[in-house]
Amino acid sequence: MNSLYDEFRVALHSVWTRRWLVLGVAWGICILGWLAIASIPNRYDSRARLLVDINQILPDDGQAGSFGGNQQIDQIRETLTSARNLEKVAITTGLLPAGASDREKAGAVAMLQKNIKVVPQQQNIFEITSSVGVGSLSDADNAKLASGVLDSLITVFRDDQLRGGRMNAREGLKFLDSQIADREKALREVEARRAAFEAQNIGLIPGGAGSPAQRVDAARAELNQIDSQLVSAQAQLAAANGQLASTPATINVPGMGGVGGGVARQQLAGAQGELSAMRARGLTDAHPDVIALKSQIASLKAIADREGTGGGGGGNAQNPAYASLAAMRAERQATVSALSSRKAQLTGDIAKITTQQIQNPGIAAEYDRINGEYTAFKAQYDRLLTQREQVRMRGEVQTETDAIKIELLDPPSKPTSPAAPNRPLFLTLVLFAGIGGGIAVAFGLGQVRTSYATAAKLERASGLPVIGSITEVVTPERHVERKKRLVWLAGGGGALVGLYVLLLVAEFIQRGMVA
Repeated sequence: MNSLYDEFRVALHSVWTRRWLVLGVAWGICILGWLAIASIPNRYDSRARLLVDINQILPDDGQAGSFGGNQQIDQIRETLTSARNLEKVAITTGLLPAGASDREKAGAVAMLQKNIKVVPQQQNIFEITSSVGVGSLSDADNAKLASGVLDSLITVFRDDQLRGGRMNAREGLKFLDSQIADREKALREVEARRAAFEAQNIGLIPGGAGSPAQRVDAARAELNQIDSQLVSAQAQLAAANGQLASTPATINVPGMGGVGGGVARQQLAGAQGELSAMRARGLTDAHPDVIALKSQIASLKAIADREGTGGGGGGNAQNPAYASLAAMRAERQATVSALSSRKAQLTGDIAKITTQQIQNPGIAAEYDRINGEYTAFKAQYDRLLTQREQVRMRGEVQTETDAIKIELLDPPSKPTSPAAPNRPLFLTLVLFAGIGGGIAVAFGLGQVRTSYATAAKLERASGLPVIGSITEVVTPERHVERKKRLVWLAGGGGALVGLYVLLLVAEFIQRGMVA
């Protein structure tokens, strides 16, 4: 323990004997460090919070020429600090002089992009921070510039959004108009080619809308439906025939004479009159209604023949149930006849189209291709018309209303103290570094030089016994000189600390001038 204490005393003595070196090194380190700190400009931060609200009047349909609220929010995040906006900010705030070169513009934009940060706090709320520390400007100018950059950025962004929405709508309409004109021209060309092809191959192409393959598919689909309806109608007719066969045509009524001219004859006369009216309207015998009515007349004739001519003295009367079943059967027979006629017509059409396709495969394929091309162009044309109307409506909404609402939740703050560097802390660290560096240099120099502060240290180093040591004799004159030097040393150290305090006071005064 005593050895460690002795070593400490020796080291302290070695440093003390070189106290002027300690003071000189401390002054040198402090002066250099404080000059380096003074060359660092103060950086001032300004913050603002921005609310960007999308006025979603029209629904988001995801069509071309429009984009939803979430996509607009993402676009706002990307364009808020775009190079174009930051160049306008640099010009507005005076960072770029008039007639600046492209290199100067690029440098100013890069500096602003580095020192402006946009942090989304929520989906449509952003915190914007600008940091400004231009060495050629004073602290007051830097603080003012930090707030001015945010003011200018928000103003430029608001103007660009309001003007950009209308410009996008106009550009979208212009683009869609050109696309619609192209599709309309192509559609007319395809229509002309189809008309010329039909005129050139008249008689080889069946009439009707759509290509032959499409018409065959439509006919087959209808034929499948008619088959199911015909099966049902035939089952209902068979049921009506069975009920009619088991029902007597007349019933015996005691005390009642025969009835002249039965019900069937009366229905027959009415049906024949209706047939005459149809023919007077110009309907031919091939018309489905005429075919059904003629079938009903034949059935009624058979019933009327079984009734006889009627006359007096008989006791039989017409059975109402039989007459009702006969009318029902006639109606179902007409339905079966109409369905059978339609089935025969569809079957004939399918056979005709198929035959024409087999006989003229090239013509059918070319006609299918032209029709397919026409259908594709027509669908594109209709879709573009729908999109154009949607873009036009959105443009009117942005013109008449604020499609994007930009509101300042917190205006740009006015910084009163620098955010960086922490100059008082750095000044203090440099002072301690200077004092520590001086002590370290003095101690190192003492270790390098071969001198011994005590007789015991000399004895250990040489391995020889030391008989004794002679202490220093200080004369009064030398004692006065030592006191004078101590005063000078204290003055040098005090001047160093005083300079440190003066720098701290100057820093706080400078901050007060900014506030």
